Amino acid sequence: MSSEENKREASFAEQSAGKPAQSKECGVQPLDKIMEERGLKNHDLVAASKDGLTHKQVQKGRKGRRLTRHIQDKIVAALSTSAGEAYKIDQLFNYR
Repeated sequence: MSSEENKREASFAEQSAGKPAQSKECGVQPLDKIMEERGLKNHDLVAASKDGLTHKQVQKGRKGRRLTRHIQDKIVAALSTSAGEAYKIDQLFNYR
């Protein structure tokens, strides 16, 4: 290993020291239940999105993969448009 690689690894170890590891998986989200109740498919949100939402992003959101706030906002906007009802992030995702 070069000295540059050693420095990067040491820096990473210092940054993560003392912080508990955050899981990327959070379990099935309320988004999934809302979509099922309304009979919506992933494609319905993708088609309603004006922000370039993908099927993969919606699927990850439903199954509990941690998403960035930006992607969460896209999903909220698309669901609100598809369902004809205003939703908030806290109603769709149970993590922050």
